[in-house]
Amino acid sequence: MKIAIDGYCYHRHFNQHYPLLEQEAVPQLDFWQCLEQAIQFQIEGISIESFMLPDPTEDDILKLRQILSAQQLELVWAWGHPSGFESGQNAQALVDFQKHAKIAQALGAKTMRICAGGRKSRPQGTWQNHKKSLLPLLEKATDFAIQHQLTLALENHVDLLADEIVDLVKTIDSPHFGICLDTANNLRMLEDPWQAIEKMAPYAKATHIKDVQAFQGDPKTFAFWPSVVSGQGLIPLEKTFHLLNQLNYQGLLALEIDYLHPQYTSEYDAFSQSLNYLKNLKQSVLNQR
Repeated sequence: MKIAIDGYCYHRHFNQHYPLLEQEAVPQLDFWQCLEQAIQFQIEGISIESFMLPDPTEDDILKLRQILSAQQLELVWAWGHPSGFESGQNAQALVDFQKHAKIAQALGAKTMRICAGGRKSRPQGTWQNHKKSLLPLLEKATDFAIQHQLTLALENHVDLLADEIVDLVKTIDSPHFGICLDTANNLRMLEDPWQAIEKMAPYAKATHIKDVQAFQGDPKTFAFWPSVVSGQGLIPLEKTFHLLNQLNYQGLLALEIDYLHPQYTSEYDAFSQSLNYLKNLKQSVLNQR
């Protein structure tokens, strides 16, 4: 298990802020500046969101490979925010997926996070109809990933309940297809977070380690569940680390902070405090083996 940061922590620098909840970052950092800052946190890995480097040149790929190698950072390449395959309604997204799978391979990544959809694309009908639309695209994506020596990690992206994402993994039934376990997103769907984590953890190929609190308004809305500094929210992170350790999970424990609770005045400090907490938690768990 390697402590890491997910590039989505820097979403406000890439015009990915949440309207009415956040503002664009001022000043804005570019991709290389974000990477430099992330490295300063003494991480062991990084998950890079494809919107941060959507069209890398050969020189960009060479430069990034050299930095990752010099810093001994494990890479997950992350594709599909905000809506991926739009819950099965956008077959054309396979073209962009394939483009980024090739980028992931060129960068030396072994794992690629993908999104099937998002909170805005989840259909209103039955799970069986949702699955029927989505499954052919995920099967094609998995076949392409295998051809490029990649393992896909499908995120629970506020579009899939825990039982649904596990159903997809069991149906595809490939060692190259698993879950990017986001520790908080199922609470945002009003599922018990620990029960959801227990169901998904055996299939984890990547993680987003996220803590959230209840804030204000409607619990069915995204704004009700802002991110907080790790260890200060409702998500049972210690139990999660113990479970992943028991399952011999070897991937990244990647901090993700999306919409940060307005009680915090500094994103940088929230990142730093969270990563320090996660490093200490990981060491505590390993010491109990």
